[in-house]
Amino acid sequence: MRRNKAATAETIRKLIDVARIHFTDYGYADTALESIVHEANLTRGAVYHHFRSKKELFRIVLEDVQREVAERVEQEASASEDLWQQLYLGCRAFIMAAVEERNRRIMLIDGPAILGWEVWREMDKNHSMRLLREQLGTMQDHGYFRMVPLDAMTHFVSGGLNETALWLANESLQPNVLDETMKVLAVFLEGLKQ
Repeated sequence: MRRNKAATAETIRKLIDVARIHFTDYGYADTALESIVHEANLTRGAVYHHFRSKKELFRIVLEDVQREVAERVEQEASASEDLWQQLYLGCRAFIMAAVEERNRRIMLIDGPAILGWEVWREMDKNHSMRLLREQLGTMQDHGYFRMVPLDAMTHFVSGGLNETALWLANESLQPNVLDETMKVLAVFLEGLKQ
């Protein structure tokens, strides 16, 4: 029984990994399940055994991307003991990870378009936004800025980060845009200080 569970988990992981490459390279619309099946060396039945549709497979891939981005945010933020620096590093990591080629199309372009903003926002809320809320709450508890409604502040900052990532996804070829963005991020966060 344990062997079957391991084999199933391996098959699912293989499908997700191959699908992620295809969704990154070709986009949702131009990705064919047959290509994923062929590259994963599986049958179409195997895909439908684990996923109801191409859209369901894409949803799982997007969830995987969101989870990876959140892990990166947490890892980067933990590089400092200073709470302000943690906030900056985490916000910076979110933007940088979101606009990376392997994440950009899935997370910022096709994700909201294919699954809708409500699904996308719920995933963001469960991953990166959750970490942001925890950090802002800790900082507020330690008196780093005025007592304001934490949910409103979290949505405000998260919305700015998401909009910045969406903007950068289309501007990434212009020189200095990323550096300029990080300078603005630093100034914005500095403005939150009490």
